[in-house]
Amino acid sequence: MDGFALLEAVHRPDTPAWSRQLPAVQVLRRAWIQQYHRGGEHGEGVRWREGKDLPPGRLRLVSPHDPDARCAVKRGLIWDGYKVRYSETCENDLPHVIVNVATTHAAVDDSRLVATVHEHLERRGAKPGEHLVDGGYTSAAIILTARAQGIGILGPLPPASDRQTRANQGFALTDFQIHWDEQYAVCPKGAKSRYWGSTRMDGQPRTVVIFPEWACRNCKVRTSCTSGFTRRLTLHPREEHELLEQQRAAQETDAWKQRFTMRAGVEGAISQAVRTTGIRRSRYRGQAKTGLAYVFSAAAINLHRIDAHLTGHPIGTTRRTHFADLDLNPRPRRKTRTRYP
Repeated sequence: MDGFALLEAVHRPDTPAWSRQLPAVQVLRRAWIQQYHRGGEHGEGVRWREGKDLPPGRLRLVSPHDPDARCAVKRGLIWDGYKVRYSETCENDLPHVIVNVATTHAAVDDSRLVATVHEHLERRGAKPGEHLVDGGYTSAAIILTARAQGIGILGPLPPASDRQTRANQGFALTDFQIHWDEQYAVCPKGAKSRYWGSTRMDGQPRTVVIFPEWACRNCKVRTSCTSGFTRRLTLHPREEHELLEQQRAAQETDAWKQRFTMRAGVEGAISQAVRTTGIRRSRYRGQAKTGLAYVFSAAAINLHRIDAHLTGHPIGTTRRTHFADLDLNPRPRRKTRTRYP
């Protein structure tokens, strides 16, 4: 209640307007609005906001001491603060140096940074011919946008989201013939769709295809196709759809996997930054200062790597655990002859 009392006092008509503009008062107001409810006839009851009653993570304060920090969850790991994305070169005969540092608060999705990174690199005359990224930075739209700028994206695309693909059984989207110009689809058993229309999902254009109920009802393999009355397909725009099919097929090949192994090198840069400069814990408050610290960290790593290259120290190999170093299958000892006097 003390916080609400202070805010009420600050916002009274006879209180100087400058007091409401103080940064500490602004942070207090945001925190109280985001974290508490006032109830009762006269607002005397106060309770925590919980669950869906809280604002989304990209807006919610996590600390009054750092209004820029946000909370993020990734693969079961929860942390408050920021994200840093390092981009490094990967030529075999040159030192691998970090050429871009992108810092955001922790709740920013990785895929939103691809265009920004490319813009920064091109501005400095360092636009890559090919950019190796992990799955968090890929989508059909991102690949097509980068391709239009003359940049190839090499990274795994997520599998199709239809139930059959996830379960790895039944007729998946790739089993259907899509006739874009004529605007119809044909199922694996030869039935032709009855509806082709446009819609939007999460603000993105999509095409919906529906097959006739009578064809699905009488189909002998219906259980391998749909659990409803009829099969329904949701398609990306044509160019994206064809790219998705092509890329998903390519990334299952050994040649693609061999090319993509080079991307793992950036994990070494992150590991080196964690071990030598401690980037897991920011020494500063605010995104601007934290981002500058990450730039200094990258500069230190670059100096170390350039020195190693000039002095002839080879790039280190992947670290092995002590268990992996154990010789669990020792070679048989060579028989020796004993010579007697």
